[in-house]
Amino acid sequence: MTSNQYDAIVIGAGHNGLIAAAYLARAGKKVCVLERREVVGGAAVTAEPFPGYRFSQFSYVVSLLRPEIIRDLELPKHGLKILPLPSTVTPMDNGDYLAAWDDHDLTRQELYRHSPRDAEASDEYGRVMARAAKAIKPILGLVPPDPSSLSLRDMQGLLKVGQYAKSLSEKELYQIAKLLTMSAADLLNDWFEFDPLKGTKSASGIIGTFLGPHSPGTAYVLLHHYMGEIDGAFRAWGFAKNGNGGVSAAIASSARALGVEVRTNASVQQVIVKGGRAAGVALANGDELRAKVVISAADPKRSFLQFVERKHLPGEFVEQIQQFRVRGSSGKVNIALSELPDFTCLPGEGPLHRGAISISPSMEYIERAYDEAKYGQFAKNPYIDMIIPSMIDRDMAPPGHHVMSCFVQYAPYDIEGGWDDAKRDAFGETVISTIERYAPNIRRAIVGKQVITPKDIEAIAGITGGNIFHGELLLHQLFFLRPAPQWADFRTPLPGYYFGASGAHPGGGVMGAAGKLAAQEVLKDWK
Repeated sequence: MTSNQYDAIVIGAGHNGLIAAAYLARAGKKVCVLERREVVGGAAVTAEPFPGYRFSQFSYVVSLLRPEIIRDLELPKHGLKILPLPSTVTPMDNGDYLAAWDDHDLTRQELYRHSPRDAEASDEYGRVMARAAKAIKPILGLVPPDPSSLSLRDMQGLLKVGQYAKSLSEKELYQIAKLLTMSAADLLNDWFEFDPLKGTKSASGIIGTFLGPHSPGTAYVLLHHYMGEIDGAFRAWGFAKNGNGGVSAAIASSARALGVEVRTNASVQQVIVKGGRAAGVALANGDELRAKVVISAADPKRSFLQFVERKHLPGEFVEQIQQFRVRGSSGKVNIALSELPDFTCLPGEGPLHRGAISISPSMEYIERAYDEAKYGQFAKNPYIDMIIPSMIDRDMAPPGHHVMSCFVQYAPYDIEGGWDDAKRDAFGETVISTIERYAPNIRRAIVGKQVITPKDIEAIAGITGGNIFHGELLLHQLFFLRPAPQWADFRTPLPGYYFGASGAHPGGGVMGAAGKLAAQEVLKDWK
């Protein structure tokens, strides 16, 4: 018989929720994770919309998952295997291409044929960005202190930040200050001249964010994605064996091995409050579960505006959560193929099919796509980041066939007139037509396609606004301001209720840091 009494209940079996639960169980706590869907993983799931063709449905690459989490939870033992993506190829409108390979000399030669100046600048740019990323990386593991508080905990946190800042050189401090405030376009224009190079690099500054390359703050988003590493290789990206659902499955397996109970089809309706503190949850089916603490791994708006009655939260806090920006800007098109797309820039099967293929001919191209989204339209000439997982994991498609994952920007959540089947079909057609300009055989190769809008992400994955980061990575929504001033330390105004999702510090991506930090703070309070 299943018990309804726990030390901790975690709402949401996304990767952050599972990680928080695993760390609590590792400390000897009795933990239950509740997931409203029939599968675990949140936005990191693998789906099979067409028989035999498997896709990472929403999030699709791995880079930011913290190495210490992989070690602590022994994820490789539970099936985690990350397959490196060895290249990025940007097809050009003139039939040429720009490529970055996993061979430094080849990449340098490739860039040199387009721009000797950029080839010379590229290595130094990489060193500067790597130094900045490594300098700011310790922040990912810090609990943001409240600079307005005089509590011992916050004063100690501020001291840690001060010690961290003191350890940086003057040059590093200035570089970080610039990266936090400037646009990706300004940053890249300072370094490079070749448009496809700047376009492809600037794309990292707008992923999942309702901003264009010329918007202030996008240089930090670029840096955020620069902090990824795989097996110690900095700035590396990879694809998880069995898709991103394989990442979630490994975390869930580790959590269960540590004693975590994971319940699916268990939709939380409300956090139960007794004596002024969280005491459990009420499920949509009428069941009630009790716990000493409750942790939400849902997005901020669901966590505080849906699960908790307003009377239990300060009015100012509620207003701050209402103002938290979560506008989704990204769509996904998953395509089942009978043959590989044949790119005119590099005809036939080749190394480009095992890496990323980026439709990003210039920063201006991406900025124009953003302009359309600003006025409530999906981009007619979108930025597309494509990978073909079946080329590195043959289990993703039937023999001889392939799957292609297309991350697309921009597709605004609040599209003019609202999303419907006709707009979804038109969006999918725009993506296919854009790819067709570079790979003319794509249309005849399509066996099936799944078009996902931000509205679909909200409906399926339960993420308000369909924002893959649970909230934009804007300067006023980072560090001690995420998700709200005075409440960035994974605690909330409701005692016993904690928050550990992508809408918390340090932000989105398949990273897991928020789940780990939230669990650590729960354990500190327990002591």
